[in-house]
Amino acid sequence: MRPSVAPSGGDAGDRGEGWRVAGLIALLFAFSTISTAVLIGLPFVLLVLVLPARRIGALLLAALMLVMVIGGGGGSGLWYAERGWGMLIGGWFVALTLRRPGSPVSQRAMMAALGATGTAIAYFALRPMAWAVVDWRIAERIRRGVRTTLEAIEALRGEAVSPRLVDAVRATAETQAELFPALVALASMAGLGVAWWLYTRLALGRRGALRPLANFRFNDHWVWLFVGGLLALILGLGELWTRAGSNAVLFMGALYALRGAAVVLFVNGGISALGVVTLALGMMFLAPVILAGALVIGLGDTWLDIRTRATRTVESGR
Repeated sequence: MRPSVAPSGGDAGDRGEGWRVAGLIALLFAFSTISTAVLIGLPFVLLVLVLPARRIGALLLAALMLVMVIGGGGGSGLWYAERGWGMLIGGWFVALTLRRPGSPVSQRAMMAALGATGTAIAYFALRPMAWAVVDWRIAERIRRGVRTTLEAIEALRGEAVSPRLVDAVRATAETQAELFPALVALASMAGLGVAWWLYTRLALGRRGALRPLANFRFNDHWVWLFVGGLLALILGLGELWTRAGSNAVLFMGALYALRGAAVVLFVNGGISALGVVTLALGMMFLAPVILAGALVIGLGDTWLDIRTRATRTVESGR
């Protein structure tokens, strides 16, 4: 007998859920260096197969996604690696959902990303040549994408791109290639959020699968992963540890910046349309400053628990 699973969080009539889904999709495309269809499709298929699926629409969509992701057979080794990761991240998420069905989807997604990463590290530790191949192929895909983009820009402008821009874009591509494990983990969390939303809406016919961003938090002990990554970067223990540290800092840094944004939203009681426009303009010109500020607030929330303090202050003043 399959266990009954309730969607985590949210009011059934929450009108902001569509914006949350759109935000997750935007993050998915922004971070992902592998197939976005895999990051949504395979976890959704596993959710439908393992958890209760009471509606035919969910089964049909799962079948369609499976055909899109698996159909056509394999190509390069990277094709198999992407789908292996999709099954791994989806399997961890389903297992955590069975174990803790009432926990927020963001927490399950984060634990699934960390669990899948740990499993992948153990596998590649036993087969280092397999990691070398995957690492090289993803880096080559990123470089090829950069070359295609630069060629398209040159075709549109009718002239060669400035060497300074070419160097900047290539440097960004090399950084992305170094940090792709963290980027894939972050994109996977976004993909899991979308897959859970689809499952909740189509299989269970419910709303409220995604909680408001203002509620986003995670276990405070994960700050040590961020600290450990910083130490690995500062101490310069070698190329392997430096790369591991930079990926840990990026992964946890992005989550802490998101947590900082959640604190600001909670304290301010949300954000207006004018606030969204102001934030968008600020990100265009002051993105490093804004992200650094959000990171500091998110890290501070680990020790200060700002939202709980704010709630107590409001309640005590009544």
